[in-house]
Amino acid sequence: MIDSPLMRSAGRELLSLALMDARNHTLHLFGQYQKALEGVGFVVPQLATINPPLWELGHVGWFQEFWIGRNMQRALGTRCAPDHTRLASIEPNADSWWDSSRVPHDTRWALALPDAGSCRAYLLDTLESTLDLLEKAGDGDDALYFYRLCLFHEDMHAEALAYGAQTLGLLLDKPLVAAFTPASLALQGPVLVPATVWQMGSPAGGGFAFDNEKAVHAISVPEFEIDAQPVTWAQFVEFVDDGGYDRQELWHPDGWSWLQALAAGEGRRGPRYVEEIGVASGAVMQTRFGQPMRLAGNQPVMHVSWWEADAWCRWAGRRLPAEVEWEVAAHTAARRGFRWGDVWEWMGTTFRPYPGFLPDPYRDYSEPWFGSHKVLRGASFATRARMKSPRFRNFYLPERDDIFCGFRSCAL
Repeated sequence: MIDSPLMRSAGRELLSLALMDARNHTLHLFGQYQKALEGVGFVVPQLATINPPLWELGHVGWFQEFWIGRNMQRALGTRCAPDHTRLASIEPNADSWWDSSRVPHDTRWALALPDAGSCRAYLLDTLESTLDLLEKAGDGDDALYFYRLCLFHEDMHAEALAYGAQTLGLLLDKPLVAAFTPASLALQGPVLVPATVWQMGSPAGGGFAFDNEKAVHAISVPEFEIDAQPVTWAQFVEFVDDGGYDRQELWHPDGWSWLQALAAGEGRRGPRYVEEIGVASGAVMQTRFGQPMRLAGNQPVMHVSWWEADAWCRWAGRRLPAEVEWEVAAHTAARRGFRWGDVWEWMGTTFRPYPGFLPDPYRDYSEPWFGSHKVLRGASFATRARMKSPRFRNFYLPERDDIFCGFRSCAL
């Protein structure tokens, strides 16, 4: 139950257990970093796609303390004033270290962060405070809003630790590598979804919802055909074999510019981390957590950018789904074979607010990224089950290929 999508409506007792579960998971993943990097002082390259490990860890505790322990308006839920004066942190330097709104990404490598033991102690103390306050909280959605927000925020950062480990080539324990490997897919033909009027967005009174999921609005959706599962390696290899990475006519102009810069800088003409491609078998050799791994032709394509997904669709005479189409299929076509949750899936949709959007107190979550990012739907193997909602909107810049992302297609 504590790792179920029903956690969006969970009460205090289940939330308490889930918050402890999330913290255990975070610390377990961080333990992998500790094993690999503590001997070198957690020094990692300065990359736009990751955070320094000690910053990532401390930020999880800071966020929870900022929005719960230090927030005197926490019982107001989404009516909380985002910039009201907070109580002092139990760590005097917490805001200057871990406030993502005040500490620019590129400066996080230069911070004199506390050591791993001190960060772990901070996470323990802030969680104890959170759980004590949760015992005294009310039972309504407003009273529990920030506890649910902090739970899902920590789950997102746990997945960031997972894809960060992939980026850094860290060797993980065998059970984690197995858990972080996409399953083989039982392939079936596309699904035809009838025309409908769809109520898009998370309804009020249904428990927790992220601000970019609100408000509910009706969309008329014509009949469409959508793949039952994400595009596989065997399908993508055909595109590579047909010169897809050398044919400018298949690429969005910005995507072609991205590809040329990538080829000049890295010499890469294929998906990220791929070392070998078996044209006959459709299998690939992809580096997974620092080790080469043979991935079968019926496993989903992974670590491709939006530009690559869009180019494959142009080559195949298809298109990326609109997010409303994906959502309709996820809700209505599961019994006909529509499968999701293996990899994050790029949508054809740019990340924009729904009609009537109002930002929630955590203003930096959605609003700054509207118009520049692309939407991904679904989940990956590294996503906690309680995060897996058909209405959840993930979003990244179109060049991001470090996350556990793939795609599926629709008929034109």
